[in-house]
Amino acid sequence: MSRLSRRKFVAAAGGTVAALAVGSKMLEASAATTAAVDPYAQQFLDLYNKIKSSANGYFSPQGVPYHSVETLMVEAPDHGHQTTSEAFSYWMWLEAVYGRVTGDWAPFNNTWAAAEKYIIPTSVDQPSNGSYNSSKPATYAPEFPETSGYPSPLDSSVPVGADPIAAELQSAYGTADVYGMHWLLDVDNVYGYGNTAGTGAENGPTAPGPGYINSYQRGAQESVFETIPQPCTDLFKYGGPNGYLDLFVKDQSYAKQYKYTNAPDADARAIQAAYWAYRWASAQGKASAVSASVAKAAKMGDYLRYGTFDKYFKQIGNCTSPSSCPAGSGRSSQHYLLGWYYAWGGAVAGGGWAWRIGDGAAHHGYQNPVAAWALSTVSAMAPKSATGRSDWATSLTRQIEFLRWLQSSEGAIAGGATNSWNGQYAQPPAGTPTFYGMAYDWEPVYHDPPSNNWFGMQVWGMERWAEYYYLTKDSRVKAVLDKWVTWASSKVTVGTGGTFSIPSTLSWTGAPDTWNASSPGANTNLHVTVTDSGQDVGVTAALIKTLLYYAAGTGNTAAQSLGKSLLDALALHTDTKGIGIPETRADYSRFNDTVYVPPGWSGKMPNGDTIAPGSTFLSIRSFLKKDPDFPKVQAYLNGGAAPVFTYHRFWAQADVAMALALYSELFLGGTTTSPSVSASASASASASASASVSASASVSPSRSTSPSPSGGGSGVTATYKIESDWGAGFVASVTIKNNGSTPITGWRVNWTWGGNQQISSSWNAGLTSSGRAVTAVNLNYNGTIPPGGSTSFGFQGTYSGTNAVPTLTASAS
Repeated sequence: MSRLSRRKFVAAAGGTVAALAVGSKMLEASAATTAAVDPYAQQFLDLYNKIKSSANGYFSPQGVPYHSVETLMVEAPDHGHQTTSEAFSYWMWLEAVYGRVTGDWAPFNNTWAAAEKYIIPTSVDQPSNGSYNSSKPATYAPEFPETSGYPSPLDSSVPVGADPIAAELQSAYGTADVYGMHWLLDVDNVYGYGNTAGTGAENGPTAPGPGYINSYQRGAQESVFETIPQPCTDLFKYGGPNGYLDLFVKDQSYAKQYKYTNAPDADARAIQAAYWAYRWASAQGKASAVSASVAKAAKMGDYLRYGTFDKYFKQIGNCTSPSSCPAGSGRSSQHYLLGWYYAWGGAVAGGGWAWRIGDGAAHHGYQNPVAAWALSTVSAMAPKSATGRSDWATSLTRQIEFLRWLQSSEGAIAGGATNSWNGQYAQPPAGTPTFYGMAYDWEPVYHDPPSNNWFGMQVWGMERWAEYYYLTKDSRVKAVLDKWVTWASSKVTVGTGGTFSIPSTLSWTGAPDTWNASSPGANTNLHVTVTDSGQDVGVTAALIKTLLYYAAGTGNTAAQSLGKSLLDALALHTDTKGIGIPETRADYSRFNDTVYVPPGWSGKMPNGDTIAPGSTFLSIRSFLKKDPDFPKVQAYLNGGAAPVFTYHRFWAQADVAMALALYSELFLGGTTTSPSVSASASASASASASASVSASASVSPSRSTSPSPSGGGSGVTATYKIESDWGAGFVASVTIKNNGSTPITGWRVNWTWGGNQQISSSWNAGLTSSGRAVTAVNLNYNGTIPPGGSTSFGFQGTYSGTNAVPTLTASAS
């Protein structure tokens, strides 16, 4: 079962609470006309086509991915036809992989166009950002452990810090709008708020979707079964006299307003996907095909920094009371980790106020070193702001330290840390270890169920770390990976006929040592136990990808074998819609859980359901009773057996597809195929994922080096470009172009270094060196280049002194 997450916040400001048609037909898969050269690439295309087929129901009529094909689904969203920024990020990643396999980048670009239309609020949806005062970002309101503590009173006497990045973002992008994905959409407008994207309005139950909604917001103990959904733009049409605002924040008066919550892990995953799209498209000689989308990802990364600041921009470390914890200034409020959320909002048009908050709670499963590394070292993904690139370089180092700090004796990674104990800047229990003054929290952000008990958090996080190590060979993370993979592998079994078992739920005891960067502790008192196991489709796929990247990065054949065995076992659960494994939902007994409503409060949902003390999860969602699968739940509520469902979650199916393609890429050559549409004159050379930049924590800006073209025989030219350079190492690419009138079937590039450069790794070419002389020849899949076409290869190198661009000679071979 997927984790029961939430995006919650309480904030206030200004004295009050705080032309593209993207249709399902455009999203149909363009099946490859040339069969994939290996069975895993073919299985990727088969599953991809199932996901993209309108007959299978993964997408809405507008072309937005649902959380799941099935509608009766309660976990993080409370309806299967809601969607999340998580789903959008997996869609982006899926289409990046499709571009690598087929050379067709139109679907990848389409994901960013759809995101800008439906899940990144437009200016109309966030109209008052021009009134935002960065010296007073928001008014403090404490969080409470239980929902019964809400609404939370505003307290303007508590000092809040200044927002140090707002001005530079507005200067860089010429707008006061925030560029980030809101985490939750009601894709079919099931709730009926009609908060239709691009309208900034509550258009009611008859409006088409998708529409912005929110959930949670009431303390760490609030589960999905205790939430009261609300519209993001609250115009007081539904709920009570003040809409839904006075369920969360206590104030003297309330104003109509908008409010959005960003999930940093999803935005970071979108950036991660854009990096791979850039790398793979560049290797195919098609970097320009994705350049606009890659620039959007870089912009998103600039704004994602809000998730690296304390919630109220207070100082990081040793905050033990809201009044005495000082307001931050400059970077003193930046913890540099990916927090659980950032949020923003303000008055509807004409209201004249706006607010923004970060989050002081960080979970290990949200960290993304690939995104931080790409944003800080890859020139094509450099944020435009003055400090964006350096912030992400610092963040990469801090994330590595965080990972090392949280590893248990057995190998699993413990929860995280918070700058605001209990959400109130309270005094942590005596003896609580700290990370840069932030208190250790074994279950950061939410407690029902505990946020780090789900094994999915392990593999979501560790897949990124294995990927990062594969790219960079950063020695600081290898020991952590070695220990984690040994532990996780020991808890996995694979039998015959598709039988397998992976960890599902974890239990934690003890705590890490207080972090000492110069001498990290051994964490001998921090322990994990696997309390039950299962066959979660998406979690298994993420585990497979972790094992495969680790195997490719370290040469560990046992990890490769286990990853392949799990992948083959998953494939045996193929059904008409994808990969399906039945799951028992005993938690659905909570459909009758009481939803806390403050005494004296009453209101109505758009469909007329009453919201009042005594309301239940089901009573304010009566539409669920009309779902064709509800009789199974009702029978359970009547005393029968727990219902069994076979779900097809979008993110899980996408991750299985990507795991299939990854095995093809890393271990079988990853040959590309020719798409049936958007054919290109460029050669579709496959990119190995072994692109690498700096493993160094202190990354200096890349040197601006102009590409160096060279002539060659038979009309072949080669162009050398330094992609990034950090003073002791660099990444370069070479593009070979056929300027002749006939195809070539092989190529060779030669050069001689002018300094002491050494090549440490390469991709998409066979490289040999003799002293300073280097020769690069094509591989078996990228030797043929049609007239006017091109292909590319790349490599990572080291040097000292100068790193001059060499003179290249190229020829057909």
